[in-house]
Amino acid sequence: MKKILLIACLLSSAFAASAQNTSKSYVDKFKDNAIRIMHESGVPASIILAIAMHESASGNSKLARTQNNHFGVKGRSPVSYTGRKKTKSAYKQYDSATDSFQDFARIMTERKQFSHLSQSLSHYDYKSWVKGIQRSGYASSKRWGSQVLGLIKRYDLHAYDEQPDSVKAAEPKRQ
Repeated sequence: MKKILLIACLLSSAFAASAQNTSKSYVDKFKDNAIRIMHESGVPASIILAIAMHESASGNSKLARTQNNHFGVKGRSPVSYTGRKKTKSAYKQYDSATDSFQDFARIMTERKQFSHLSQSLSHYDYKSWVKGIQRSGYASSKRWGSQVLGLIKRYDLHAYDEQPDSVKAAEPKRQ
């Protein structure tokens, strides 16, 4: 019995470690694109990365793997074939994950539902962005915002959101 319990504990800790590595590698893979998109659109890189991680299970969801859709964005998608079976999807298909990231930023800045956020919030105020996106109806789950904030904190994604010099100067230097 002790051996079975020990094996179960080892397997669960190995699974947790592999999930953590997947998330870290996801961040490493897409952080530069998220930062570039932040500078182009004003949407914080931490928001782009955390929501993509949350919605696509760090790129492991079927939608992310088959259609490069990391945000669950609905829309017309071309018909695809699996063998002889014709498959239709209610979700957009993108040529690359980066295209998905750019479309998410476009939605946040151009759709009336969300555009007020980019007009009133800076790209270093990720907490207000999460609250605003949730209040604007992006997700129906009441826990969505806290889950996204949890990802930002766990992986220090806010470090990719550049703060203005006045805020940096006020912060104590770490040694």
